Amino acid sequence: ALEKKVVKSKVGENVGLPCCHEIPSSESLHNYRVYWQKNTTEVVLAYAEGKKICKHKRYENRTEMGTRNLTLWISPVEILDNGPYQCVVQHLRFSQNSIVLCDEPVTLFVTADFSKPNITAEVSANSCESTEMVVRCSSHGGFPKSTISGALNNISVVWNVTWVSESSLSLYNVTGELWLNVTEDVIFTCSIENNGFAKSTSLLLKKTNDCVAPAVPPPYNVIAASSIIIVVFLLAITLAARYLARHVCSHCCKPQDSVEEGVKECMKPPVSYKVTSETSSL
Repeated sequence: ALEKKVVKSKVGENVGLPCCHEIPSSESLHNYRVYWQKNTTEVVLAYAEGKKICKHKRYENRTEMGTRNLTLWISPVEILDNGPYQCVVQHLRFSQNSIVLCDEPVTLFVTADFSKPNITAEVSANSCESTEMVVRCSSHGGFPKSTISGALNNISVVWNVTWVSESSLSLYNVTGELWLNVTEDVIFTCSIENNGFAKSTSLLLKKTNDCVAPAVPPPYNVIAASSIIIVVFLLAITLAARYLARHVCSHCCKPQDSVEEGVKECMKPPVSYKVTSETSSL
């Protein structure tokens, strides 16, 4: 009985909504009035004395009714077909009076499968330590709203989810967005579950930069001290070079007058000493 009250179908399929009464083989549809209506106000299909007396424009060429089990067949199913229906059966015993045999509701639950999730990753910032990414997962053409989930190396993450639909009875498009700071290569998985079935897509997110961190520049005081040492060293080398040049020149390059005097001294005859008899006698 519970299965008759709720019927599930997907968009585009052929579905039958069971009625609460079945005409015995000893009778025919001519002895009955049958009304199939939606939301208790919208007549989908109606028969009286075996003839079709009413049909809704939106269901034209999409509905049929069984002549014995009074099942309402809808094909193809659309999103707008979602909702409660009611089968009202009257028996015509007399031309002016009728007896209501049943008027039980049945609910049609329409679903549409979402497409397989599509994952995209966009690098927003990059450094040697990590890669910042904007990861998006999207799916379209589903009904009703479903559960979208994500996992980073099998660890659940929380999406920033956006649903887009023209109305509450239209197909949905969904996009989940997530900001990630990737420090190593990871597997990202996006799943969407609808009507008990899940579709998943995985993507390898790579850390895009493995550069070597630049050397930290020395502080200003170190640079200043190094500069002073270098300047002093160069100045010392310059002064030493000048001193050595002058010292060598003083030994190898004497003035001409000094040389000539030296030669004259060498050419003087030796001094002779006369020994007197007085001296010798001493």
